[in-house]
Amino acid sequence: MINATKPGIWSGRIDDVTNRAAFRLHQAMQLNAPKESATSPTCALIGFSSDEGVRRNNGRVGAANAPDSLRIELAKLPWRQPANHHIVDLGTISCEDGKLEEAQRELGQTVYESLTANHIPVILGGGHETAFGHYLGVREFAGPEAKIGVINIDAHFDLRSYSQQPSSGTMFKQMLDLNENTSYYVLGIQEFGNTQLLFDEADRLGVSYITERQLEELPVEQIYTQLHQFIATQDYIMLTLCSDVLDAAAAPGVSAPSPFGLSPKQVRELIRMVASARKTLSFDISEINPLLDEDGRTVKLGAYLANEAIVSLLGGTRNDN
Repeated sequence: MINATKPGIWSGRIDDVTNRAAFRLHQAMQLNAPKESATSPTCALIGFSSDEGVRRNNGRVGAANAPDSLRIELAKLPWRQPANHHIVDLGTISCEDGKLEEAQRELGQTVYESLTANHIPVILGGGHETAFGHYLGVREFAGPEAKIGVINIDAHFDLRSYSQQPSSGTMFKQMLDLNENTSYYVLGIQEFGNTQLLFDEADRLGVSYITERQLEELPVEQIYTQLHQFIATQDYIMLTLCSDVLDAAAAPGVSAPSPFGLSPKQVRELIRMVASARKTLSFDISEINPLLDEDGRTVKLGAYLANEAIVSLLGGTRNDN
């Protein structure tokens, strides 16, 4: 069951009540919006409150608290969008009593309904198990024959076996096994954050990836060319961000901090590039843990990165690549 967001979450400074040039995001937000099909660019926020996948993967729990924490920070940001661009909040799906698979299916149904209504889903996780529910909705919308490219900005492959049970470390193997028309591309892989077995599994499954070191050393143009080539071979793209890809100094409040992670600016540019492609349907951000955060730094950074995705997905800069 999806729970409505409390109206008080979307609050903040008001400089003007009528002049849209002075609006912040909380002034543009629509709660309990009608479900009819959107006729103008509309972003639909969906919360996914879950720690169960992280718990099963022996990670540090707390990401279930992230959706509302991210909303509170998003509310403060300027809303610099045309009058015909809209943003709605559909509420939060909670994983209760360890029923992860049930919660993921519900998230998938909500994503599917949003896409069918011509809304652009932006999912606020939750552990990175969020991504599998996200994928279920995109796959149902696209159909079994469509080529779906999953682009993951992440330090980890998350290709572990789920023979015992799914977790926050198994989602992308689940996606690849579920439908052969799924391709997987990872940006930011930590060379010493994944076992050789996982590198071997990535190679066996035909996964494309760029390591954190390569993102530092390769020319930006070369990286973007590779991404454009991948996107060109797909019918649709879904974009997912695991916040543990970020440098731990900038993002301490995550399940698995990365001492050699990417800089916020690197991640911002990757989000902008992928979310600006017309084939990109949706975005999720995961693994922000407010319980482990220092001075709210990670939550604030996560809100800024989610906002970059919202702006790019809605914006007039969408390109055909």
